[in-house]
Amino acid sequence: MKNLTMKTSDSVNINYIIEGSGKPLLLVPGWSCSLHFFDKNISELSKKFKVIAVDLRGHGESDKPDHGYRIARFAMDIKELLDYLDVKDVTIAGWSMGASILWSYLELFGNHRVSKHISIDQSPAQYFAPDWKWGQLGCYDVESYLRLCASLQYEERANAEGTVYGCLHKEPTKEEVEFLSNEIMKCPARVKIDIMRDHTNLDWRDFIPHISVPTLVCVAKQSQVFPWQGSAWVGENIPNAKIEYFENCGHMLFWDDPEKFNKVVSEFVLS
Repeated sequence: MKNLTMKTSDSVNINYIIEGSGKPLLLVPGWSCSLHFFDKNISELSKKFKVIAVDLRGHGESDKPDHGYRIARFAMDIKELLDYLDVKDVTIAGWSMGASILWSYLELFGNHRVSKHISIDQSPAQYFAPDWKWGQLGCYDVESYLRLCASLQYEERANAEGTVYGCLHKEPTKEEVEFLSNEIMKCPARVKIDIMRDHTNLDWRDFIPHISVPTLVCVAKQSQVFPWQGSAWVGENIPNAKIEYFENCGHMLFWDDPEKFNKVVSEFVLS
C-alpha cells in the first residue's frame, strides 16, 4: 500500500492510496480515523475496483495545518482529489463523519464525477432535539461536547482506545486496539476538537431527501455511537435508496463483518 500525495488549493498535502483497477470507489473515513480503518476492505475490493482511500486533512499521514477543519473544507478537499485524479463515475463511500463530508460534497458540487453514493452508519443530526431522538450517543449536546473536549485534552490516549472499543461490537484483540488507537493518535487533539465543533452542529435532514444518485445505506444494528434508527432514517429519506442492515455489527461494521460489507458494496457498485 503506497502512500501518494496531492496538494490542495490552500497548500495542504493530502495523503491517499490507490489499489486495483476498474470502476473507481472512494473510501472516506470518520472523525479522527485514518484510511487504515479500511484495511480489512481495501485489498478485497481492489480485486474488482480502483479503490481510492484518503486521509482527511489533520488525519493519518496528511498535513496537520492550523486551519480548514470544517466539513465544507473537507468536501472541497475530496473534490480537489477527484479532479486531480481525473476519475469519473465514482462511487463515493463515507463512514460516520465521512458520510457527512460526502453529503456536503453533494450539496456543494452536485453529482460532479459521482455516479453512486454509500452512507455508512451516520445519523443526519448529531444532537438530540425535541424533533430528533436519534443523536450521537457520546456527543449529543453542547455540554457533552465540552466533556469530550476535556477528555481529548487530558486523556487523549484513553479517549482513542475508548473510541475503538465504542466503534466495535465484536471484542477486539489487544493488537487491534493498539493499531487503531495509534492511527487515531495521529490526529492531534486540537484537530479533533475543531472538526467536532463544526460536525456536531450540522443537521442534514433538509438536504438528504434531495440526494439524487443511487444510494446504499449501511446500518449497524448494534452501534454504540448512534441508535440504528438515525442511520436508517437516511436510507428511508433518500429516493429509492437501498438499506442494508448489519445485525451483529457495531459502528465499524466494515471491520466487524468485512466479508458481508465487501460483498454488499461490490454488488452495489456493479449493479
